[in-house]
Amino acid sequence: MAVSPPVCEFGAKAPAFTLPDPDGRMVSWADIAGPRGTLVMFICNHCPYVQAVIDRIRRDAADLQKLGIGVVAISANDVSQYPEDSPGKMKAMAKEHGFTFPYLYDESQEVARAYGAECTPDFFGYNAAGELQYRGRLDASGRNPAPPDVRRELFEAMVQIAETGQGPREQVASMGCSIKWKV
Repeated sequence: MAVSPPVCEFGAKAPAFTLPDPDGRMVSWADIAGPRGTLVMFICNHCPYVQAVIDRIRRDAADLQKLGIGVVAISANDVSQYPEDSPGKMKAMAKEHGFTFPYLYDESQEVARAYGAECTPDFFGYNAAGELQYRGRLDASGRNPAPPDVRRELFEAMVQIAETGQGPREQVASMGCSIKWKV
């Protein structure tokens, strides 16, 4: 079932976190925060919405990192119900797609709850002060990728945040699979 998160709560402070990557190396907000902004993405391996845009996520993340924006991806799904989202499979996905950013596992789901994450993919764009300025979609893709020349909404918003500290006031919510919460 497709889920759309709420609109951006401008100025909300980024919750701090320390989470493991698939190799057990602990990574914190301080480790990934960029001097010009930070992008926190909630994704997972099995979601068709993520699969449809994973190469665009990788492309945009790499381009944003070159501009001084820190990037991290977090998976919070219940792996007992969705074993394809396990840390071992996360590591394989990151390698297959050439991630240039950490892909962390939120086993307790506390970080996803602190951020208010609701779906995969769910994007949170922060300015250099750690204030939320973007809670929108990557682009017009859904379960299938949009045309190659589609407007890069997330990328453009993060560039604006890096340059001005403010995100666009008009944002279209992301859409994707619900986070698979533990019961």
